[in-house]
Amino acid sequence: MPTATKTLMFLSSFVTSLGTFIVICSILATQEWIRSTIAIRDSSSNGSVILTYGLFHGKSIQELNHGIAESDKNFEVLGILNNSSQKTLHSVVILFLALSLSASLLSSGFTFYNSVSNPYQTFLGPMGVYTWSGLSASFIFITIVLFVGNTQSNHLSEELAQRLYPLYPAATHQGTSHSYGYSFWLSLLVIFLNVVTSVIIIFYQKARYKRKQEHKKPMEYAPRDGILF
Repeated sequence: MPTATKTLMFLSSFVTSLGTFIVICSILATQEWIRSTIAIRDSSSNGSVILTYGLFHGKSIQELNHGIAESDKNFEVLGILNNSSQKTLHSVVILFLALSLSASLLSSGFTFYNSVSNPYQTFLGPMGVYTWSGLSASFIFITIVLFVGNTQSNHLSEELAQRLYPLYPAATHQGTSHSYGYSFWLSLLVIFLNVVTSVIIIFYQKARYKRKQEHKKPMEYAPRDGILF
């Protein structure tokens, strides 16, 4: 059976890794990833299209200074992109987020198992926790980079606007501003929680090593006559 110290520290890591899993589920479920405002101007209208969307669903509204605005639209991100580079990259973003979710679930399982058992010298021990926490953090970092790149460089929002409002071709777009929402920034919390999970285990391993060294000292520094005796 594990010691009380080990149980406490691995249970603490279990709480943080489980928190990582819950946060990723929230990221997948919410739509507040980004809010994009696209200014439009043509001969008959002047104003902006505002898109607020997440990985799967979004909402679009028009705010026109003059002209007839269309009613608000709810849309599926992958459903309206058809076969485009934006759709491919967006699908990869979802894939890496799903991989991060799986890795965080495995990290949770490993930390809980270590709190009730002693698989110290196997991959099921601390090394497994480091591996899955590191992969979860790495996958979520790749997710962030790909999403920002798809939005900023690959013009994801502009492509969505053009699909939603075919009457406003790219030539009518007068500039786009982006504001990332709480769903996007929660990704940084995932990285932080994964780091905390690993740091707790590192402190446990250092404390364990220190105890081992202290147990060796009485024999190492005992008088020679006493050892012979």
